Amino acid sequence: MEIFIVIVFILGYLAITVEHSIKIDKLIPALLMMAVCWALVAFGLDGFTQWFDSSTHALVDGFGSLPVHSEAHDAHGIASKGDWLESSLLHHLGKTAEILFFLLGAMTIVEIIDYFDGFSTFKNYIRTKNKKKLLWIFAILAFILSAIIDNLTATIVLITILQKIIKDKETRMWFAGLIIIAANAGGAWSPIGDVTTTMLWIGNKVTTDMLITYLIGPSLLCMALPTFIASFMKPFKGDLVKEIDETSGEKHDTTYSSIMLYLGLGMILFVPIFKTITHLPPYVGMMLSLGVVCTFAEIFSTRQFKLTTLDDHSKDAGHHSPVHKSLSKIEMPSVLFFFGILMAVAAMESLGLLYNFAQGMNETIPLIGTETDGTVVSDLVVMLLGIGSAVIDNVPLVAASLGMFQESLNDPLWHFVAFSAGTGGSMLIIGSAAGVVAMGMEKISFFWYFKNISLLALVGFVAGSGLFMIVRSFVGA
Repeated sequence: MEIFIVIVFILGYLAITVEHSIKIDKLIPALLMMAVCWALVAFGLDGFTQWFDSSTHALVDGFGSLPVHSEAHDAHGIASKGDWLESSLLHHLGKTAEILFFLLGAMTIVEIIDYFDGFSTFKNYIRTKNKKKLLWIFAILAFILSAIIDNLTATIVLITILQKIIKDKETRMWFAGLIIIAANAGGAWSPIGDVTTTMLWIGNKVTTDMLITYLIGPSLLCMALPTFIASFMKPFKGDLVKEIDETSGEKHDTTYSSIMLYLGLGMILFVPIFKTITHLPPYVGMMLSLGVVCTFAEIFSTRQFKLTTLDDHSKDAGHHSPVHKSLSKIEMPSVLFFFGILMAVAAMESLGLLYNFAQGMNETIPLIGTETDGTVVSDLVVMLLGIGSAVIDNVPLVAASLGMFQESLNDPLWHFVAFSAGTGGSMLIIGSAAGVVAMGMEKISFFWYFKNISLLALVGFVAGSGLFMIVRSFVGA
């Protein structure tokens, strides 16, 4: 049955990559792939001999001898394969929902800021029309913002600003591609910058100070080298000519533009502070931030109505709520696509397929490399982990690595895993949350990104990995 699940995943993955050729939106194969994979897991449950417990990052002992269903339960309410299926499905649904609600909150705040034309404040600061200078501005902003408000939110914010500055879609797609690379690089050296580094941080594998010490240099190089190379490419030569978009979208009173911009970004920045204080998941803090931003948005919107004539807003006044308007503009297809991808991968993870793949890779690499040199072997394994994160997803691969490696707190291996999984996803547009969101916001095709951006991401990934090995030798000395 495992082979059929893998085949379904591969077919679904191929359908996603060729969505423009088959004229089917990518969310459809993602949702079908998820549902069919879990259905096959349920149908073949009796024949499975192993199960991966994601909560402990280890295989379940004696899973093959468990009955499919049982009336008896242990202290945790689990005594059968059916119980493990239900428990794992709820676990993955919960973890996926955490990411999705965090994403929905961030996207709504960004849309509310945009409703008040808040990004015009940034746009006013970006006065240059030189494409090369503009590229560096956005790359540096992505690198810094992603470390503070996470790479996903930073990508949403910067592409929204990009849409206000550059009208030509092709040019904007090039900028978005480099933003993905920079945002993923910036998220790798911060414990709140990427979901994988957060996993390692919460799992007591890395600490904030050592994560920054090991990864700030490699991450910076991973961003700077592709940006430097891209600055000499044709799409970034010359100046923007009549591309400033001043007419698109609805016009709103800009009295509160700056206030909503700083309030929105400030509340997003508050999320990691809230998490540190309360130890609650990030989505809880994001919902609190969203509530605060929505409150001020409604207050400011009401004031705008009072400042205008009655005729302007007498009709359908209730439909002018900035919160309702912002929620209606959220890219729900991207959210559903993300849900389908994560849950489909979770099905393979639950069966231990990803864990076995990681273990097999760890056992096979010494035959290829130098068996007596553990450092070389580990480096090759972790770099392949980064490449794998671009193809599948970095979250389950990092989860598998937590069960595969047993190194202690702040071992260099964990920091390399954080860098590799965080930046390796840039090599394919569906390899990271930032890429998936950019794909939805700019309608970037899989093959366009692969043809134009993937090689730049690979160069940055390899260069950053090399610098990490050098930094490791000095830090460990």
